[in-house]
Amino acid sequence: MVNFTVNQIRDLMDKVTNIRNMSVIAHVDHGKSTLTDSLVAKAGIISSAKAGDARFTDTRQDEQDRGITIKSTAISMYFELTEDQMEDIPEKKHGNGFLINLIDSPGHVDFSSE
Repeated sequence: MVNFTVNQIRDLMDKVTNIRNMSVIAHVDHGKSTLTDSLVAKAGIISSAKAGDARFTDTRQDEQDRGITIKSTAISMYFELTEDQMEDIPEKKHGNGFLINLIDSPGHVDFSSE
């Protein structure tokens, strides 16, 4: 079950100090989509049991068939940190909820136009 609501995401969009943008970049077959699946599972969007096999951000049929990422795909996720984890973030922040914008990118040189 998803661990966040649309309202939580919308509220965080106004708190730029609590937004993190990141991209997963590596060579072919180095686990970019597997890492992305694990983060998506942690956010409650897919089950932990399917993480690594779901290839959640490989949305095109040819990506599923070939088992590679061809087009970059973005996803937004919500994470809440504990008070202990918050101590590790020295920057200004508003509350313990964070919006993570993640891009899963292709790893093959032929797809570098992404």
